Amino acid sequence: MTFVRGFAAEVRKGVIGLLAGWREVLLEMITFPLFYLLIVLFMGRGQLRADLLPPVLLGMVALTFVHEQVNRVFWSYLGDIRSGVLEQTYLTPLPSAASILGRQVAAVIAAVPAALAVLAAGVAAVALQGGRLPLDAQVIVPLAAIVLGTCGLALILCGLCLVFRRIEIVTQLSVALYAIAGGTLVPLAAMPEPVAFLSRLVVPIAPGIEAMRDILLGGHSLAALPTGWGLGWLLAQPLLITAAGVVLFHRLENVARHRGTLARS
Repeated sequence: MTFVRGFAAEVRKGVIGLLAGWREVLLEMITFPLFYLLIVLFMGRGQLRADLLPPVLLGMVALTFVHEQVNRVFWSYLGDIRSGVLEQTYLTPLPSAASILGRQVAAVIAAVPAALAVLAAGVAAVALQGGRLPLDAQVIVPLAAIVLGTCGLALILCGLCLVFRRIEIVTQLSVALYAIAGGTLVPLAAMPEPVAFLSRLVVPIAPGIEAMRDILLGGHSLAALPTGWGLGWLLAQPLLITAAGVVLFHRLENVARHRGTLARS
């Protein structure tokens, strides 16, 4: 019951923070879709080309989600460290796993509005061009893989912030790296093979984006994905990243306790 109450409290705190910052959320729901349209205009040399709108949309939805989810959970940890709240939490009987899981779920919920706004803008733009974004229930699998892999990435970054100072730049650089080399805007098949290999290996959104494009734009099934490393890697990669995140966070958490860095300026 302590675990359940702690988990529920963290989720509730995150939702309350989301509602309290509704102006910020509204601004993000405007700026991210505009950013998506500007990217398509840039890639299309001033035109919203019908052949660019759907593939860039799928990548931009994933990029928006990973940006919002990772940043929200990371800054919540960093804020609690600097205010001393996190150190006090570790002095209570509350299992740290409840706090970690609750923060992850709250961050996922908070990332959804901006991602949905990008999706809505893309669907509207495609419709204005006379097209239609197809629907397929199979896309739930790559979406779930993106969510799980992103949580694993967030655990790694949050673990680092428990031990190291001035780690904020790593979070920003990681999202920028995914935008450039993660297959979000340009398919990995069009990139140099070493870049595509590394992206499929370690970028948590890359296999999911490729699978969504194959399913929605190529009409392929999950069992016969023509790009990437297939269904097996789509399922295995987020699990491996999350497992690495859990192990690394646990070890860095112990280091922070030993060094006394759970509270610092």
